[in-house]
Amino acid sequence: MDQPFITQQEAEKHLRQIRELRKGKGQWPLFSTLLEKVLKHLGFPKATRTQRDMAQFLQFGPKDMILQAFRGVGKSFVTAAFVLWALDSAPQIKVMVVSANGDRAYSFSTFVQRLIAEMPCFAHLKPDKTRKQRESVKAFDVGPAIPADSPSVKSVGINGQLTGSRADLIIADDVEVPKNSFTVVMRERLAELVKEFDNVLKPLPTSRVVFLGTPQTEMSLYNVMVKERGYKLRIWPARVPADVSNYKGNLAPFVLDMIAKGAKPGTPVDPERFDDAVLLDKELKLGKSTFRLQFQLDTTLADGGKYPLKLEDLVIMGLDPKRGPASLAWGKDPRSALDSLQSVGFSGDHFWGPIFVDEKFLAYQGAVMAIDPSGRGADETAYAVVKMLHGRLFLIASGGFRGGYTDENLTKLAQIAKEHSVNSIIIESNFGDGMFGALLKPYLTRIWPVSVEEARAHGQKETRIIGTLEPVIQQHRLVVDMAVVQKDLLDSEEHGPEYSLFYQMTRITKDRGCLGHDDRLDALEMAVGYWLAQMEVDQQKAAADAADEELMAMIDEICEDGPLIIKSDLDAFFAGRKGNGNMVGN
Repeated sequence: MDQPFITQQEAEKHLRQIRELRKGKGQWPLFSTLLEKVLKHLGFPKATRTQRDMAQFLQFGPKDMILQAFRGVGKSFVTAAFVLWALDSAPQIKVMVVSANGDRAYSFSTFVQRLIAEMPCFAHLKPDKTRKQRESVKAFDVGPAIPADSPSVKSVGINGQLTGSRADLIIADDVEVPKNSFTVVMRERLAELVKEFDNVLKPLPTSRVVFLGTPQTEMSLYNVMVKERGYKLRIWPARVPADVSNYKGNLAPFVLDMIAKGAKPGTPVDPERFDDAVLLDKELKLGKSTFRLQFQLDTTLADGGKYPLKLEDLVIMGLDPKRGPASLAWGKDPRSALDSLQSVGFSGDHFWGPIFVDEKFLAYQGAVMAIDPSGRGADETAYAVVKMLHGRLFLIASGGFRGGYTDENLTKLAQIAKEHSVNSIIIESNFGDGMFGALLKPYLTRIWPVSVEEARAHGQKETRIIGTLEPVIQQHRLVVDMAVVQKDLLDSEEHGPEYSLFYQMTRITKDRGCLGHDDRLDALEMAVGYWLAQMEVDQQKAAADAADEELMAMIDEICEDGPLIIKSDLDAFFAGRKGNGNMVGN
Protein backbone atom coordinates (compact mmCIF):
# COMPACT_ATOMS: atom_id res chain seq x y z
CA MET A 1 0.00 0.00 0.00
CA ASP A 2 1.38 3.44 -0.96
CA GLN A 3 2.45 5.64 1.89
CA PRO A 4 0.47 8.91 2.20
CA PHE A 5 2.10 12.32 1.87
CA ILE A 6 2.91 14.11 5.11
CA THR A 7 -0.16 15.68 6.65
CA GLN A 8 -0.45 19.05 8.37
CA GLN A 9 -0.82 17.26 11.67
CA GLU A 10 2.37 15.27 11.05
CA ALA A 11 4.20 18.45 10.04
CA GLU A 12 3.20 20.12 13.30
CA LYS A 13 4.25 17.05 15.22
CA HIS A 14 7.58 17.13 13.39
CA LEU A 15 8.12 20.75 14.40
CA ARG A 16 7.31 19.96 18.02
CA GLN A 17 9.85 17.14 17.96
CA ILE A 18 12.51 19.46 16.62
CA ARG A 19 11.76 22.04 19.31
CA GLU A 20 11.99 19.39 21.99
CA LEU A 21 15.14 17.84 20.57
CA ARG A 22 17.51 19.54 22.97
CA LYS A 23 15.40 18.40 25.87
CA GLY A 24 16.08 14.82 24.84
CA LYS A 25 12.59 13.37 24.49
CA GLY A 26 13.90 10.00 23.31
CA GLN A 27 15.28 7.20 25.45
CA TRP A 28 18.06 9.40 26.87
CA PRO A 29 17.18 12.94 28.00
CA LEU A 30 20.92 13.70 28.16
CA PHE A 31 23.16 12.98 25.20
CA SER A 32 26.09 12.35 27.56
CA THR A 33 24.22 9.29 28.90
CA LEU A 34 23.94 7.83 25.40
CA LEU A 35 27.60 8.63 24.72
CA GLU A 36 28.68 6.56 27.72
CA LYS A 37 26.50 3.69 26.50
CA VAL A 38 28.02 3.82 23.01
CA LEU A 39 31.55 3.89 24.45
CA LYS A 40 30.79 0.90 26.60
CA HIS A 41 29.46 -0.97 23.57
CA LEU A 42 32.73 -0.26 21.72
CA GLY A 43 34.85 -1.44 24.62
CA PHE A 44 35.99 1.91 26.06
CA PRO A 45 35.83 2.45 29.84
CA LYS A 46 34.22 5.90 29.78
CA ALA A 47 34.22 9.28 28.07
CA THR A 48 37.07 11.63 28.84
CA ARG A 49 36.27 14.99 30.40
CA THR A 50 36.81 16.75 27.07
CA GLN A 51 34.40 14.35 25.36
CA ARG A 52 31.80 14.88 28.08
CA ASP A 53 32.15 18.64 27.76
CA MET A 54 31.76 18.41 23.97
CA ALA A 55 28.61 16.34 24.49
CA GLN A 56 27.10 19.12 26.61
CA PHE A 57 27.96 21.74 24.00
CA LEU A 58 26.46 19.65 21.19
CA GLN A 59 23.15 19.18 23.01
CA PHE A 60 22.71 22.62 24.53
CA GLY A 61 24.92 24.78 22.31
CA PRO A 62 23.76 27.58 19.98
CA LYS A 63 22.10 27.33 16.58
CA ASP A 64 25.28 27.90 14.55
CA MET A 65 28.35 26.53 16.25
CA ILE A 66 31.95 25.47 15.68
CA LEU A 67 33.49 22.79 17.80
CA GLN A 68 37.30 22.83 17.71
CA ALA A 69 39.22 20.20 19.60
CA PHE A 70 42.76 18.93 19.28
CA ARG A 71 43.55 16.13 16.88
CA GLY A 72 42.77 12.66 18.17
CA VAL A 73 40.33 13.62 20.93
CA GLY A 74 37.43 11.97 19.09
CA LYS A 75 35.27 14.92 18.07
CA SER A 76 33.95 13.13 14.96
CA PHE A 77 33.21 10.00 16.97
CA VAL A 78 31.34 12.00 19.63
CA THR A 79 29.35 13.88 17.01
CA ALA A 80 28.40 10.67 15.18
CA ALA A 81 26.93 9.45 18.47
CA PHE A 82 25.13 12.81 18.74
CA VAL A 83 23.51 12.28 15.33
CA LEU A 84 22.27 8.92 16.55
CA TRP A 85 20.88 10.55 19.70
CA ALA A 86 19.15 13.23 17.61
CA LEU A 87 17.53 10.64 15.33
CA ASP A 88 16.31 8.69 18.36
CA SER A 89 14.92 11.86 19.96
CA ALA A 90 13.25 13.19 16.79
CA PRO A 91 13.05 10.51 14.06
CA GLN A 92 11.67 12.90 11.44
CA ILE A 93 14.69 15.21 11.33
CA LYS A 94 16.96 15.29 8.30
CA VAL A 95 20.72 15.29 8.78
CA MET A 96 23.35 16.15 6.18
CA VAL A 97 26.97 15.20 6.82
CA VAL A 98 29.49 17.19 4.79
CA SER A 99 33.24 16.56 4.73
CA ALA A 100 36.20 17.65 2.61
CA ASN A 101 35.60 14.58 0.45
CA GLY A 102 32.86 11.99 0.03
CA ASP A 103 34.83 9.11 1.55
CA ARG A 104 35.25 10.98 4.83
CA ALA A 105 31.53 11.75 4.96
CA TYR A 106 30.65 8.13 4.14
CA SER A 107 32.85 6.92 7.00
CA PHE A 108 30.85 9.13 9.37
CA SER A 109 27.55 7.66 8.12
CA THR A 110 28.91 4.12 8.21
CA PHE A 111 29.73 4.51 11.88
CA VAL A 112 26.19 5.70 12.64
CA GLN A 113 24.74 2.76 10.67
CA ARG A 114 27.03 0.36 12.51
CA LEU A 115 25.73 1.52 15.89
CA ILE A 116 22.13 1.20 14.73
CA ALA A 117 22.78 -2.35 13.50
CA GLU A 118 24.77 -3.55 16.52
CA MET A 119 23.03 -1.98 19.51
CA PRO A 120 19.66 -3.59 20.39
CA CYS A 121 18.35 -0.34 21.88
CA PHE A 122 18.42 1.18 18.40
CA ALA A 123 16.70 -1.66 16.56
CA HIS A 124 13.68 0.60 15.93
CA LEU A 125 15.91 2.92 13.86
CA LYS A 126 16.88 0.27 11.31
CA PRO A 127 15.61 1.04 7.79
CA ASP A 128 12.36 -0.76 6.97
CA LYS A 129 12.99 -2.88 3.88
CA THR A 130 9.28 -3.58 3.41
CA ARG A 131 8.77 0.16 2.93
CA LYS A 132 11.80 0.32 0.64
CA GLN A 133 13.58 2.83 2.82
CA ARG A 134 17.04 3.96 1.73
CA GLU A 135 19.98 2.19 3.39
CA SER A 136 23.22 3.12 1.58
CA VAL A 137 26.13 4.94 3.19
CA LYS A 138 25.42 7.92 0.94
CA ALA A 139 21.79 8.17 2.06
CA PHE A 140 19.74 6.17 4.52
CA ASP A 141 16.46 6.44 6.41
CA VAL A 142 15.60 5.47 9.96
CA GLY A 143 12.63 3.18 10.57
CA PRO A 144 10.15 5.70 12.03
CA ALA A 145 10.82 8.29 9.29
CA ILE A 146 7.87 9.06 7.03
CA PRO A 147 8.53 9.13 3.25
CA ALA A 148 10.27 12.29 2.05
CA ASP A 149 12.50 13.50 -0.76
CA SER A 150 15.38 13.92 1.64
CA PRO A 151 16.80 10.89 3.49
CA SER A 152 17.22 10.80 7.25
CA VAL A 153 20.99 11.03 6.79
CA LYS A 154 22.79 12.13 3.63
CA SER A 155 26.58 12.17 3.25
CA VAL A 156 28.41 14.26 0.68
CA GLY A 157 31.77 15.89 0.02
CA ILE A 158 32.01 19.68 0.11
CA ASN A 159 32.53 19.68 -3.66
CA GLY A 160 29.65 17.25 -4.21
CA GLN A 161 25.94 17.71 -4.79
CA LEU A 162 24.81 19.73 -1.79
CA THR A 163 21.65 21.05 -3.40
CA GLY A 164 18.53 18.95 -3.91
CA SER A 165 18.12 17.99 -0.26
CA ARG A 166 16.91 19.79 2.84
CA ALA A 167 18.27 19.35 6.35
CA ASP A 168 17.39 20.24 9.94
CA LEU A 169 20.94 19.52 11.06
CA ILE A 170 24.15 19.93 9.04
CA ILE A 171 27.31 18.36 10.39
CA ALA A 172 30.34 19.89 8.65
CA ASP A 173 33.02 17.42 9.67
CA ASP A 174 36.55 18.54 8.75
CA VAL A 175 35.55 20.45 5.62
CA GLU A 176 38.87 22.33 5.95
CA VAL A 177 41.87 20.15 5.21
CA PRO A 178 45.39 21.03 3.99
CA LYS A 179 44.62 20.28 0.35
CA ASN A 180 41.74 22.75 0.12
CA SER A 181 42.98 25.56 2.36
CA PHE A 182 46.69 26.24 2.04
CA THR A 183 46.41 28.94 -0.63
CA VAL A 184 44.46 32.18 -0.54
CA VAL A 185 42.37 31.18 -3.57
CA MET A 186 41.53 27.80 -2.05
CA ARG A 187 40.41 29.40 1.21
CA GLU A 188 38.22 31.87 -0.62
CA ARG A 189 36.62 29.09 -2.66
CA LEU A 190 35.97 27.00 0.46
CA ALA A 191 34.32 29.98 2.14
CA GLU A 192 31.98 30.28 -0.85
CA LEU A 193 31.15 26.56 -0.85
CA VAL A 194 29.98 26.52 2.77
CA LYS A 195 27.57 29.37 2.00
CA GLU A 196 25.52 26.74 0.19
CA PHE A 197 24.52 25.42 3.62
CA ASP A 198 22.07 28.32 3.85
CA ASN A 199 20.16 26.90 0.87
CA VAL A 200 20.12 23.39 2.27
CA LEU A 201 19.09 24.22 5.84
CA LYS A 202 15.36 24.33 6.52
CA PRO A 203 14.10 27.81 7.41
CA LEU A 204 13.16 26.81 10.94
CA PRO A 205 14.32 28.44 14.17
CA THR A 206 15.46 25.04 15.37
CA SER A 207 17.69 24.18 12.37
CA ARG A 208 21.37 23.97 13.19
CA VAL A 209 24.82 23.85 11.62
CA VAL A 210 27.64 22.20 13.55
CA PHE A 211 31.20 22.62 12.27
CA LEU A 212 33.80 20.18 13.56
CA GLY A 213 37.40 20.78 12.76
CA THR A 214 41.01 21.50 13.40
CA PRO A 215 42.41 24.69 11.84
CA GLN A 216 44.85 24.00 9.03
CA THR A 217 46.09 27.56 8.61
CA GLU A 218 46.29 30.79 10.57
CA MET A 219 43.60 32.18 8.22
CA SER A 220 41.26 29.29 8.96
CA LEU A 221 37.73 29.14 7.55
CA TYR A 222 36.48 28.82 11.11
CA ASN A 223 37.78 32.29 11.95
CA VAL A 224 35.89 33.66 8.96
CA MET A 225 32.67 31.95 10.10
CA VAL A 226 32.99 33.50 13.56
CA LYS A 227 33.98 36.97 12.41
CA GLU A 228 31.70 37.39 9.41
CA ARG A 229 28.78 35.01 9.98
CA GLY A 230 28.23 35.03 13.71
CA TYR A 231 29.07 31.42 14.53
CA LYS A 232 29.80 30.56 18.14
CA LEU A 233 33.21 28.94 18.56
CA ARG A 234 34.30 26.73 21.43
CA ILE A 235 37.88 25.50 21.70
CA TRP A 236 39.44 22.60 23.60
CA PRO A 237 43.27 22.80 23.25
CA ALA A 238 45.54 19.93 24.19
CA ARG A 239 47.39 21.96 26.82
CA VAL A 240 46.49 24.83 29.08
CA PRO A 241 47.58 27.85 26.99
CA ALA A 242 50.10 30.40 28.13
CA ASP A 243 48.11 33.30 26.67
CA VAL A 244 44.35 32.99 27.09
CA SER A 245 43.76 36.19 25.12
CA ASN A 246 44.79 34.43 21.90
CA TYR A 247 41.48 32.54 22.03
CA LYS A 248 39.31 35.68 22.13
CA GLY A 249 36.90 34.34 24.76
CA ASN A 250 36.27 31.03 22.98
CA LEU A 251 38.10 28.65 25.33
CA ALA A 252 35.98 25.87 26.80
CA PRO A 253 34.74 26.87 30.27
CA PHE A 254 36.27 23.85 31.94
CA VAL A 255 39.71 24.86 30.58
CA LEU A 256 39.21 28.31 32.09
CA ASP A 257 38.19 26.60 35.30
CA MET A 258 41.44 24.62 35.28
CA ILE A 259 43.36 27.88 35.00
CA ALA A 260 41.33 29.46 37.80
CA LYS A 261 42.22 26.51 40.02
CA GLY A 262 45.93 26.98 39.39
CA ALA A 263 46.73 24.79 36.39
CA LYS A 264 49.99 26.01 34.88
CA PRO A 265 50.53 26.66 31.17
CA GLY A 266 51.41 23.41 29.42
CA THR A 267 49.28 21.21 31.68
CA PRO A 268 47.49 18.54 29.56
CA VAL A 269 43.80 19.39 29.28
CA ASP A 270 42.76 15.78 28.71
CA PRO A 271 45.45 13.55 30.26
CA GLU A 272 43.12 10.56 29.93
CA ARG A 273 43.60 10.89 26.19
CA PHE A 274 47.04 12.49 25.78
CA ASP A 275 49.42 12.91 28.69
CA ASP A 276 52.43 15.21 28.73
CA ALA A 277 54.83 12.63 27.27
CA VAL A 278 52.58 11.93 24.29
CA LEU A 279 52.05 15.64 23.62
CA LEU A 280 55.77 16.34 23.80
CA ASP A 281 56.44 13.57 21.29
CA LYS A 282 53.82 14.98 18.90
CA GLU A 283 55.24 18.49 19.22
CA LEU A 284 58.72 17.26 18.36
CA LYS A 285 57.45 15.34 15.32
CA LEU A 286 55.09 18.00 13.98
CA GLY A 287 57.09 21.12 14.76
CA LYS A 288 55.93 23.96 16.95
CA SER A 289 54.04 25.77 14.20
CA THR A 290 51.87 22.78 13.24
CA PHE A 291 51.44 21.73 16.86
CA ARG A 292 50.28 25.25 17.72
CA LEU A 293 47.60 25.00 15.05
CA GLN A 294 46.44 21.41 15.33
CA PHE A 295 46.82 20.75 19.04
CA GLN A 296 46.74 24.16 20.68
CA LEU A 297 44.23 25.48 18.08
CA ASP A 298 45.90 28.88 18.27
CA THR A 299 45.41 30.70 14.96
CA THR A 300 46.55 34.14 16.09
CA LEU A 301 49.08 35.87 13.89
CA ALA A 302 51.95 37.58 15.66
CA ASP A 303 53.51 40.81 14.44
CA GLY A 304 55.12 40.84 11.02
CA GLY A 305 58.58 40.50 12.53
CA LYS A 306 57.75 36.97 13.68
CA TYR A 307 57.43 35.81 10.07
CA PRO A 308 60.17 37.81 8.33
CA LEU A 309 60.23 36.09 4.91
CA LYS A 310 57.48 37.39 2.61
CA LEU A 311 56.49 36.17 -0.85
CA GLU A 312 55.86 39.74 -1.95
CA ASP A 313 59.60 40.49 -1.65
CA LEU A 314 60.54 37.85 -4.22
CA VAL A 315 60.81 38.67 -7.91
CA ILE A 316 58.90 36.11 -9.99
CA MET A 317 59.42 35.77 -13.75
CA GLY A 318 60.02 33.22 -16.45
CA LEU A 319 63.75 32.55 -16.57
CA ASP A 320 66.06 31.36 -19.30
CA PRO A 321 68.16 28.48 -17.92
CA LYS A 322 71.36 29.83 -19.53
CA ARG A 323 71.05 33.62 -19.48
CA GLY A 324 69.65 36.24 -17.13
CA PRO A 325 68.71 39.91 -17.52
CA ALA A 326 71.56 42.36 -17.11
CA SER A 327 69.35 44.30 -14.71
CA LEU A 328 65.78 44.38 -13.46
CA ALA A 329 63.65 46.24 -10.93
CA TRP A 330 61.03 45.17 -8.39
CA GLY A 331 57.95 47.17 -7.51
CA LYS A 332 54.29 46.77 -6.60
CA ASP A 333 52.82 48.02 -9.82
CA PRO A 334 49.31 46.57 -10.43
CA ARG A 335 50.53 45.44 -13.83
CA SER A 336 53.18 43.25 -12.19
CA ALA A 337 50.79 41.48 -9.80
CA LEU A 338 50.79 37.72 -10.51
CA ASP A 339 47.23 36.88 -9.52
CA SER A 340 47.33 33.66 -11.56
CA LEU A 341 49.86 32.15 -9.12
CA GLN A 342 48.17 30.85 -5.98
CA SER A 343 49.84 32.16 -2.87
CA VAL A 344 50.54 29.88 0.08
CA GLY A 345 51.48 32.87 2.24
CA PHE A 346 49.35 34.71 4.73
CA SER A 347 46.43 36.83 3.56
CA GLY A 348 47.66 39.81 1.56
CA ASP A 349 51.05 38.23 0.76
CA HIS A 350 51.14 37.58 -3.00
CA PHE A 351 53.65 37.01 -5.77
CA TRP A 352 54.87 39.96 -7.86
CA GLY A 353 56.77 40.17 -11.10
CA PRO A 354 59.41 42.79 -12.01
CA ILE A 355 58.36 46.27 -13.13
CA PHE A 356 61.41 46.52 -15.42
CA VAL A 357 63.56 43.94 -17.21
CA ASP A 358 66.64 44.89 -19.20
CA GLU A 359 66.51 43.84 -22.85
CA LYS A 360 70.10 42.71 -22.61
CA PHE A 361 70.57 39.13 -21.37
CA LEU A 362 73.93 37.75 -20.30
CA ALA A 363 75.27 34.31 -19.45
CA TYR A 364 75.06 33.52 -15.74
CA GLN A 365 78.32 33.88 -13.88
CA GLY A 366 77.92 30.52 -12.22
CA ALA A 367 75.46 27.88 -11.00
CA VAL A 368 75.43 25.98 -7.72
CA MET A 369 73.26 23.08 -6.60
CA ALA A 370 72.65 22.60 -2.87
CA ILE A 371 71.39 19.30 -1.49
CA ASP A 372 69.92 18.64 1.95
CA PRO A 373 70.00 14.83 2.31
CA SER A 374 67.56 12.77 4.35
CA GLY A 375 67.00 9.17 5.34
CA ARG A 376 63.94 7.09 4.55
CA GLY A 377 61.52 8.88 6.87
CA ALA A 378 59.00 11.60 6.14
CA ASP A 379 61.73 14.15 5.38
CA GLU A 380 62.79 14.84 1.81
CA THR A 381 66.14 14.88 0.11
CA ALA A 382 65.75 18.44 -1.07
CA TYR A 383 67.67 20.41 -3.68
CA ALA A 384 67.93 23.97 -4.95
CA VAL A 385 69.74 25.26 -8.04
CA VAL A 386 70.70 28.93 -7.79
CA LYS A 387 72.57 30.92 -10.43
CA MET A 388 74.23 34.32 -10.07
CA LEU A 389 74.51 37.36 -12.29
CA HIS A 390 75.68 40.83 -11.30
CA GLY A 391 75.04 40.28 -7.61
CA ARG A 392 71.49 39.00 -8.15
CA LEU A 393 70.51 35.38 -7.44
CA PHE A 394 68.22 33.30 -9.65
CA LEU A 395 66.39 30.24 -8.28
CA ILE A 396 66.14 28.01 -11.34
CA ALA A 397 65.04 24.72 -9.74
CA SER A 398 63.78 23.46 -6.40
CA GLY A 399 62.23 20.25 -5.19
CA GLY A 400 62.62 17.14 -3.12
CA PHE A 401 62.50 13.36 -3.20
CA ARG A 402 61.34 10.95 -0.55
CA GLY A 403 62.98 7.64 0.06
CA GLY A 404 66.48 8.78 0.95
CA TYR A 405 69.53 7.75 -1.08
CA THR A 406 67.94 5.32 -3.54
CA ASP A 407 69.43 4.67 -6.97
CA GLU A 408 66.50 6.53 -8.54
CA ASN A 409 66.93 9.63 -6.36
CA LEU A 410 70.70 9.79 -6.86
CA THR A 411 70.25 9.48 -10.61
CA LYS A 412 67.65 12.26 -10.66
CA LEU A 413 69.91 14.60 -8.71
CA ALA A 414 72.78 14.01 -11.12
CA GLN A 415 70.47 14.62 -14.08
CA ILE A 416 69.22 17.89 -12.55
CA ALA A 417 72.85 18.99 -12.11
CA LYS A 418 73.48 18.24 -15.79
CA GLU A 419 70.26 19.91 -16.97
CA HIS A 420 71.24 23.17 -15.29
CA SER A 421 74.99 22.91 -15.99
CA VAL A 422 75.91 23.48 -12.36
CA ASN A 423 79.53 24.33 -11.62
CA SER A 424 79.52 23.03 -8.06
CA ILE A 425 77.40 20.90 -5.73
CA ILE A 426 77.30 21.52 -1.99
CA ILE A 427 75.90 18.89 0.36
CA GLU A 428 75.06 19.29 4.02
CA SER A 429 77.46 16.89 5.69
CA ASN A 430 75.66 16.77 9.04
CA PHE A 431 73.72 13.83 7.63
CA GLY A 432 75.82 10.68 7.72
CA ASP A 433 79.08 12.63 8.09
CA GLY A 434 79.62 12.97 4.32
CA MET A 435 78.19 9.59 3.35
CA PHE A 436 75.63 11.05 0.96
CA GLY A 437 78.30 12.86 -1.04
CA ALA A 438 80.29 9.64 -1.38
CA LEU A 439 77.19 7.84 -2.65
CA LEU A 440 76.35 10.60 -5.14
CA LYS A 441 79.83 11.01 -6.72
CA PRO A 442 79.72 7.84 -8.88
CA TYR A 443 76.44 9.01 -10.43
CA LEU A 444 77.92 12.44 -11.09
CA THR A 445 81.02 10.88 -12.65
CA ARG A 446 78.82 9.03 -15.11
CA ILE A 447 76.25 11.76 -15.81
CA TRP A 448 77.77 15.19 -14.99
CA PRO A 449 81.31 15.36 -13.60
CA VAL A 450 81.35 18.31 -11.22
CA SER A 451 83.04 19.23 -7.97
CA VAL A 452 81.27 18.29 -4.71
CA GLU A 453 81.76 20.23 -1.50
CA GLU A 454 80.66 19.27 1.98
CA ALA A 455 79.10 21.98 4.12
CA ARG A 456 78.56 21.52 7.83
CA ALA A 457 75.82 23.65 9.36
CA HIS A 458 76.45 25.32 12.71
CA GLY A 459 74.13 26.98 15.21
CA GLN A 460 70.35 26.97 15.40
CA LYS A 461 68.90 26.12 12.01
CA GLU A 462 66.00 28.60 12.06
CA THR A 463 68.22 31.56 12.98
CA ARG A 464 70.74 30.58 10.32
CA ILE A 465 68.12 30.28 7.57
CA ILE A 466 66.49 33.61 8.40
CA GLY A 467 69.86 35.33 8.79
CA THR A 468 70.93 34.21 5.31
CA LEU A 469 67.69 34.66 3.37
CA GLU A 470 66.08 37.71 4.98
CA PRO A 471 68.47 40.40 3.67
CA VAL A 472 68.59 38.88 0.18
CA ILE A 473 64.82 38.53 -0.12
CA GLN A 474 63.98 41.89 1.45
CA GLN A 475 66.37 43.61 -0.96
CA HIS A 476 64.58 41.84 -3.87
CA ARG A 477 67.81 40.16 -4.94
CA LEU A 478 66.27 36.68 -5.20
CA VAL A 479 64.58 36.06 -8.55
CA VAL A 480 62.48 32.91 -8.83
CA ASP A 481 61.56 31.12 -12.03
CA MET A 482 57.79 31.03 -12.44
CA ALA A 483 58.04 27.31 -13.26
CA VAL A 484 59.53 26.71 -9.79
CA VAL A 485 56.46 28.30 -8.15
CA GLN A 486 54.07 26.27 -10.30
CA LYS A 487 55.88 22.99 -9.61
CA ASP A 488 56.02 23.75 -5.90
CA LEU A 489 52.25 24.24 -5.82
CA LEU A 490 51.67 20.91 -7.55
CA ASP A 491 54.05 19.15 -5.15
CA SER A 492 52.26 20.61 -2.13
CA GLU A 493 48.85 19.61 -3.49
CA GLU A 494 50.13 16.04 -3.78
CA HIS A 495 52.10 15.71 -0.54
CA GLY A 496 50.74 18.51 1.68
CA PRO A 497 51.63 22.18 2.19
CA GLU A 498 54.37 21.42 4.71
CA TYR A 499 56.45 20.13 1.76
CA SER A 500 56.13 23.43 -0.12
CA LEU A 501 59.21 25.64 -0.29
CA PHE A 502 57.12 28.80 -0.13
CA TYR A 503 54.95 27.50 2.71
CA GLN A 504 58.13 26.76 4.68
CA MET A 505 59.49 30.18 3.75
CA THR A 506 56.47 32.10 5.05
CA ARG A 507 56.04 30.02 8.24
CA ILE A 508 59.58 29.95 9.55
CA THR A 509 60.28 31.90 12.73
CA LYS A 510 63.29 32.11 15.03
CA ASP A 511 61.67 29.59 17.38
CA ARG A 512 63.55 26.32 17.48
CA GLY A 513 61.60 23.52 15.79
CA CYS A 514 58.94 25.84 14.39
CA LEU A 515 58.62 23.78 11.20
CA GLY A 516 57.88 20.08 10.94
CA HIS A 517 59.61 20.00 7.54
CA ASP A 518 62.16 22.56 6.35
CA ASP A 519 64.25 20.56 3.87
CA ARG A 520 63.54 22.64 0.75
CA LEU A 521 64.09 25.91 2.58
CA ASP A 522 67.31 24.55 4.08
CA ALA A 523 68.61 23.65 0.60
CA LEU A 524 67.78 27.16 -0.66
CA GLU A 525 69.61 28.71 2.29
CA MET A 526 72.73 26.66 1.52
CA ALA A 527 72.72 27.74 -2.14
CA VAL A 528 72.14 31.40 -1.30
CA GLY A 529 74.76 31.23 1.47
CA TYR A 530 77.28 29.85 -1.04
CA TRP A 531 76.80 32.83 -3.34
CA LEU A 532 76.88 35.33 -0.50
CA ALA A 533 80.27 33.98 0.51
CA GLN A 534 81.44 34.14 -3.12
CA MET A 535 80.16 37.68 -3.55
CA GLU A 536 81.94 38.74 -0.37
CA VAL A 537 85.17 37.27 -1.74
CA ASP A 538 84.55 38.97 -5.08
CA GLN A 539 83.93 42.30 -3.36
CA GLN A 540 87.17 41.98 -1.39
CA LYS A 541 89.04 41.02 -4.56
CA ALA A 542 87.45 43.91 -6.46
CA ALA A 543 88.53 46.30 -3.69
CA ALA A 544 92.07 44.89 -3.75
CA ASP A 545 92.19 45.13 -7.58
CA ALA A 546 91.03 48.74 -7.40
CA ALA A 547 93.73 49.50 -4.84
CA ASP A 548 96.37 47.88 -7.04
CA GLU A 549 95.23 49.91 -10.04
CA GLU A 550 95.46 53.08 -7.97
CA LEU A 551 98.94 52.09 -6.85
CA MET A 552 100.13 51.41 -10.39
CA ALA A 553 98.74 54.74 -11.58
CA MET A 554 100.59 56.55 -8.82
CA ILE A 555 103.83 54.71 -9.61
CA ASP A 556 103.47 55.64 -13.28
CA GLU A 557 102.98 59.24 -12.20
CA ILE A 558 106.11 59.07 -10.02
CA CYS A 559 108.14 57.55 -12.80
CA GLU A 560 107.16 60.38 -15.14
CA ASP A 561 108.79 62.81 -12.68
CA GLY A 562 112.10 61.16 -13.41
CA PRO A 563 115.11 61.18 -11.01
CA LEU A 564 113.62 63.88 -8.79
CA ILE A 565 111.87 61.19 -6.78
CA ILE A 566 113.92 59.83 -3.93
CA LYS A 567 113.78 56.47 -2.12
CA SER A 568 112.36 58.02 1.08
CA ASP A 569 109.30 59.14 -0.85
CA LEU A 570 108.62 55.59 -2.08
CA ASP A 571 109.18 54.15 1.40
CA ALA A 572 106.68 56.62 2.85
CA PHE A 573 104.18 55.81 0.12
CA PHE A 574 104.41 52.02 0.65
CA ALA A 575 104.23 52.45 4.42
CA GLY A 576 101.01 54.38 3.93
CA ARG A 577 99.57 51.61 1.76
CA LYS A 578 100.42 49.02 4.41
CA GLY A 579 98.83 51.16 7.07
CA ASN A 580 95.59 51.07 5.07
CA GLY A 581 95.59 47.28 5.20
CA ASN A 582 96.74 46.60 1.60
CA MET A 583 99.90 44.48 1.50
CA VAL A 584 102.12 45.17 -1.52
CA GLY A 585 104.81 42.76 -2.61
CA ASN A 586 108.42 43.67 -3.30
